[in-house]
Amino acid sequence: MLFAVACGLCVANIYFAQPLIGPIAETLQLHAGLAGLIMTLTQLGYGAGLLLLVPLADVVENRRLVVMAMGGLVLGLVGVAISGSAATFLAASFVVGICAVAAQVLVPFASHLAPEATRGKVVGNIMAGLVAGIMLARPFSSLVAAAFGWRAVFLISAVLMTALIAVLWRALPDRRPHGSIGYARTMASLPGIVMNTPLLQRRGFYQGMMFAAFQAFWTAVPLLLVHEFGLGQGGIALFALAGAAGALTAPWAGRLADRGLSRPATGIALGIGVGSFVLGAVSVHFHSLAGLVISALLLDGAVQMCQVLSMRSLYMLAPELRGRLNGLFMTFIFLCAAVASGISAAAYAFHGWTGVCLLGGVFVALGFAVFLATDRSAIGR
Repeated sequence: MLFAVACGLCVANIYFAQPLIGPIAETLQLHAGLAGLIMTLTQLGYGAGLLLLVPLADVVENRRLVVMAMGGLVLGLVGVAISGSAATFLAASFVVGICAVAAQVLVPFASHLAPEATRGKVVGNIMAGLVAGIMLARPFSSLVAAAFGWRAVFLISAVLMTALIAVLWRALPDRRPHGSIGYARTMASLPGIVMNTPLLQRRGFYQGMMFAAFQAFWTAVPLLLVHEFGLGQGGIALFALAGAAGALTAPWAGRLADRGLSRPATGIALGIGVGSFVLGAVSVHFHSLAGLVISALLLDGAVQMCQVLSMRSLYMLAPELRGRLNGLFMTFIFLCAAVASGISAAAYAFHGWTGVCLLGGVFVALGFAVFLATDRSAIGR
């Protein structure tokens, strides 16, 4: 439970700004066509942290690494809250992204502590906490911003993260990697791991496309809800809260993986992802808010299901490589998400919701095409 809560609180920080793009851009005088940078810089920071900091989990004591990253996260959050220009806001957002990867150190940390027979279940439960943080971040930030302004969101989070640092320092066990080869050699090993691990290549591409679609949807949908449905921050918060139910698929996906059903379950998740964008486009065409909610729920559940299945498969490969495998996997995912965040705001500005749905649907369809083209004998992979 502690791992799940800590992961959720850490990763929530990179999503607080998503439903607040409009107010933040207005305050900082950022052009509407560039508003996607508010999320893009955070996602790029997260990608950089995944590539540069998460592999340290295979080198240095994990509890210390988590606490140091979270300390940097607090500083970044304060910087975001007090920023007076777009440049300082984006720079602080980049720092927040880098340091929020503490969550991705905690996930393989927990995997090391779990027995192999229930590793999928454990990872699924922790990922449920992580995705709950992602999904609840949006309604939380919308409600707080409606009452106290968007800067209060980041100040409150800084206080919560400071308290969490104290709890984790006392509660987490020491975990010192065995047979560490040092940071320089660890980083030098990353290209070889990518080239020699087909499972990482496949799973990274599936989830990268799914998460790009996820970011495209959730970056543009707050703008849609304001312009097409006349919702305020409170209404946007309720919409995001409905989508948070997608977190419930995580434990279920972990159990399917433990039973060797990763591959068929992945195909189902990708198929649902494509269908969710079709439903989203049709729902807005007929001005159906209920249909759009169902679309969000299906997309979030599919993305979460695919992620848990992928992570469980990767964690079964080599215990000594889990930090690096996790870092490489998540780096590609968040680079895809960063690109999608920037493109989706522009797609909505110039082509409306139909353009966003086409963009997201193409992302998932590409992942599905690669899935169908890969070795069908890789059951469980």
